[in-house]
This record gives sequence, structure tokens and C-alpha cells, in this order.
Amino acid sequence: MPAASEGRPPLVPLPHTFRPLGARVAVFGFGGMLVLVTVVIWWAFPPAIRAKFTPFQIGTVLFLGLGFAALGWGVARSRVEARRQGLRLVNGYRVHDYEWSEVLAITLKPGSPWAVMDLSDGTSIGAVGIQGSDGPRAVRQVRQLRALVEENSRTERDD
Repeated sequence: MPAASEGRPPLVPLPHTFRPLGARVAVFGFGGMLVLVTVVIWWAFPPAIRAKFTPFQIGTVLFLGLGFAALGWGVARSRVEARRQGLRLVNGYRVHDYEWSEVLAITLKPGSPWAVMDLSDGTSIGAVGIQGSDGPRAVRQVRQLRALVEENSRTERDD
């Protein structure tokens, strides 16, 4: 929670997308390097060694690789989109749309993997697009998102 002396962060223009940085670097950077190393090692094997692999073994490795790629893509595509109509939360392969008035609070506790949004129906949902591992960047994103929620959920009576 920001201290009162910190003031309110400037509003970001809408539409604005909040994405995790560290997770995307890990998925695309390290995932790409892993694929490259695997391909180089495969082609570095002599043909006699490559011939000893059965189609089932090759298929298993390819299946696992595609599964890991699908999981990584799900994490990398996670985001929080702030739009005029409200918030769109993309967690992996699930998409949730909320009106501004449905979002009561956004928190990011120390050590939490991602931000959490408290909703007006009494439930909470993780916002995987704002990852705690991003450190100060994640804290800034939560503050910006809080300011957007406050600004866009005001009523004439401001209750």
C-alpha cells in the first residue's frame, strides 16, 4: 500500500496493457535458448546415434516440448488490459472481463506471486499479468491500476 506522502501516480492513458516482464523474458529468452541447444545437440549426434532413437522416443520428446511451449505461452500471454469499458484479465488461456465498478481493490503483498483483484461479488482473482517477481515495476503497475480503478469507478455521489 503506498504511503499517503507518495501521492497518486499519474494516470496512464486508456487503453493500457500491463504485462509481466520477467516471465516473458524467461519464456521467450530461455525457452528459445533451450530449443536452440536441443536442436544443435541433436544435429551434433553422429547419424548412427540419431538412428537409434525410435519414433516413439522422438514423439515423446516432441510432445513434451509442445506441452512446455503451451504452458510457457499461457504464462507469457497473461496480461491486464485497462480499457474504457473496464478491465480485461487474461490469465493463461482464460479471459475475464470486468466493469470498473466491479473491482474493489488491487493488492500485491510482499512475496505474492502476482497481484490480486477483490471483486464486488465477494470473490478474488489473481492478476497474473502483474507478477510480484517484477519487483518495483509490479508495485508501480499496481499503483497505476489502482488509480485507474479509482478514476473510472467514480459516481456522481463518489460513494
